[in-house]
Amino acid sequence: MPKKIAKRSLRILVAGGGVTGQALAFWLTRGGHQVTVAERFPALRASGAQVDLRGQGIEAVKRMGLLDTVRSRLVDEAGVAFVNSRGKPKATIMANTSGKGRQTLTSEYEIMRGDLVRILHDAAKDDTAYVFGKSVDGFDQDDRQVTAHFSDGTSGAYDVLIGADGQGSRIRRALLPEGFDPYWRVGIHMAYWFVPRIASDSNIRDTYMVPGGRQIMRRSHNPAETQVYFVMREESAEASAIHRAPVERQQDFWAGRFRDAGWQTERFIADMETSPFFYSQEIAQVRTATWSQGRVALAGDAAHCASPYSGMGVSGGLVGAYVLAGEINRHADDLPTALANYDSVLRPFIDEIQAEVNPRLLRVGMPMNKHAISAFQAVTALACLLRIPDLTARFAKEERGGDWQLPDYPRLPQRSRVEASS
Repeated sequence: MPKKIAKRSLRILVAGGGVTGQALAFWLTRGGHQVTVAERFPALRASGAQVDLRGQGIEAVKRMGLLDTVRSRLVDEAGVAFVNSRGKPKATIMANTSGKGRQTLTSEYEIMRGDLVRILHDAAKDDTAYVFGKSVDGFDQDDRQVTAHFSDGTSGAYDVLIGADGQGSRIRRALLPEGFDPYWRVGIHMAYWFVPRIASDSNIRDTYMVPGGRQIMRRSHNPAETQVYFVMREESAEASAIHRAPVERQQDFWAGRFRDAGWQTERFIADMETSPFFYSQEIAQVRTATWSQGRVALAGDAAHCASPYSGMGVSGGLVGAYVLAGEINRHADDLPTALANYDSVLRPFIDEIQAEVNPRLLRVGMPMNKHAISAFQAVTALACLLRIPDLTARFAKEERGGDWQLPDYPRLPQRSRVEASS
């Protein structure tokens, strides 16, 4: 028989219903706790662009018993091609599907964010109470409980509040000292959206380099849709501020920065306004010295966003949820110990994946002039001809998370449906 490990059932509020929030609900309800997830969107936010799973993130999904389900929803992306202005591949790096070593630029486990959120939600929903259309705007806490203040003016008392509300976390803002800047910026900005798929859009991700430190990526995730990414190097107040502007202004900004880029730029810009999805962001990591205070903890991007260029952002959220829930489940009667262990156990892994992002190397991949672009493509083509990326990946001893291993926690019982209330 599975061993029950929670000595006490805690009332836990998770702010944010994304990947990390759903994973927390999964593990915490199986630890015997009463979990409520508050999501500011009016329904499950099962949208977003393509994400990948690597290393320890794959293991975390496996321990949830969901790896086969994830496999059934994977995007068919065979590799990454660097193309010229006519769309001709100059070099192609294929995914490592050997089951050994390290993933390449594209992972063996590529999946749409919305599909992953739905999979996790389906696994957690029967035992979790969900409150949609409300965000946690603030909180008060004492030795006995934390009172969360919601965006509709209501409040609720809980034993634990976990901020899984993303890179711009309101919970983190309230938790950390006023004026503290948690962002480590790399001087790169990105926007992405969906356009109708055309016959030439293959299962290879195309990457097109544009003078001025700009880059366009195209990847297709289903028979009808293609994802477009505009990426640029720029350190200006205008670029940093545009992500908080209305969507129409964001789209005008990106169209203006790329209108002269060539290749399929006209097609991508023309379909920008009618896209069902558009997102603009500054590439940054979240770095803080603490992930908790009293009865409040941070998780996922709110605690330790590693950025898209780490390749471990979603994996980091899944692993962090596993560790935080595991420590709370194991030390339900001693929250300070649980949260201290969460930090000490997880921190080495987060330090490892955040260190994968090297601004100097990123700039090499985003050249400023045509000669540098040609040189990059020539070197990459030679490396591919010699099978260097393939051999390097297959014989690598570690993934991007290093040799850090997920801790083992006592087996958790399956829960029956809980009485849900907001």
